[in-house]
Amino acid sequence: MRIRRFFCDDTACDRRTFAEQVPGVTTPYARRTSLLRGLLEKIALALGGRPGARMARLLAVEVSRTTLLRLVRALPVPEAGTLPVLGVDDFAFRKGNTYGSIIVDMHTGRPVDLLPDRHADTFADWLRARPGAQVICRDRANGYAEGARLGAPDAIQVADRFHLLHNLTQAVDRVVRAHRACLKDRPEAEAVAQPRPSTDGEQGRRVEVTRQRHAEIHALHTTGVGTTAISKALNLDGKTVRRYIRAATADELLTETAPRARGLDEHTSYLAERWEQGCTNATRLTAELRERGYRGSARTVRRLLQSWRDGTIKPTAMTAVAPKPREVTGWIIRPAAERTDRERADLARILGRCDSLRTVDRLVSDFAGMLRQRQGQHLDTWITQARSSGVAQLAGFAAGLVKDYDAVRNGLTLPYSSGAVEGNVCRLKAIKRQMYGRANFDLLRRRVILAE
Repeated sequence: MRIRRFFCDDTACDRRTFAEQVPGVTTPYARRTSLLRGLLEKIALALGGRPGARMARLLAVEVSRTTLLRLVRALPVPEAGTLPVLGVDDFAFRKGNTYGSIIVDMHTGRPVDLLPDRHADTFADWLRARPGAQVICRDRANGYAEGARLGAPDAIQVADRFHLLHNLTQAVDRVVRAHRACLKDRPEAEAVAQPRPSTDGEQGRRVEVTRQRHAEIHALHTTGVGTTAISKALNLDGKTVRRYIRAATADELLTETAPRARGLDEHTSYLAERWEQGCTNATRLTAELRERGYRGSARTVRRLLQSWRDGTIKPTAMTAVAPKPREVTGWIIRPAAERTDRERADLARILGRCDSLRTVDRLVSDFAGMLRQRQGQHLDTWITQARSSGVAQLAGFAAGLVKDYDAVRNGLTLPYSSGAVEGNVCRLKAIKRQMYGRANFDLLRRRVILAE
């Protein structure tokens, strides 16, 4: 390539010499051609600093990681413009401490902007600067609901169906754990639901304190007081305050649960079989259990065998292993067609001996069908049935639906969902981890928005 170099004969001119530029190839004061710069920009957007420098070296281009990051920061971010249908969700800069927000164009599935926090005012200001939003897909966080109401009052808010099903799963899991005693096959006389805590003595005082604390926390929460302020005012841990806020009624916090499953439970049927065969030596049986994968202590085995010798527990009563509450929750949440024959049989036995779980299974089936077939017109009927079911956890879930009624009904009726937003959040997390958390907000924003 041959270019011309020009000299200025005017002694008063500050420019003594300048070179001819080739459009599309060179630019003034540049050390690289436009083509090479564009290539490095794409490498930096896709890989970041150090990985990008290693890739460029394989392409016979020597460049440092800081140069690549500088190229990314120099790129202009396109203006989002008007978005008729958008989705918003949060992501963690540092989990449990600081969060940001990602905004996605639901027509293209591409992220259009990142916000430095997840406050309602920030999201509302962003919407006011870009009027024209018609549909806003969001999770059930109060911040985004309030921000959408303030920034785009005419827009339709749609609650994400995944989060609705996730919230329902959490409620079902609490019910199953509260009735853990009903999961194990036992004689019919023993298969009873766990009783509510007694109101006598120490238990009675605990019940009274729990109800009083639940009322105080909810009274402060409904007036707009934050979790941190409630924790300081009542001298409680933040996790305790959030647990009380999630519980719609105090009864959800008063349910006694059975002890957690032990590592020996899955081997009790084998121990009972060996006991019936005449092998009662704890040391020998522990060695046999080690070969079967038992990792507990020999002392636990001796305690169980001693209870059999004393007649406290019959070996035949220990042969059945109860399924884990998480497994039963999965059976209830999944559609009946996706359950195996064994899961159907086990679930049928459990539901046959527990009225509460049978009610939960019926209501979950109705809600899941309404969600998958988008039949939001049945939401009022379902909420009424959940409130009158006698299951405190489902009544609390129904109360949460009422607080966000319009968005929930839209989510169960309209075809919009936040799937594209969740996918972009996963992509953002991958980019953030790729840079080991050292990316500042401006660099992360450009990589998320501009990367192909």
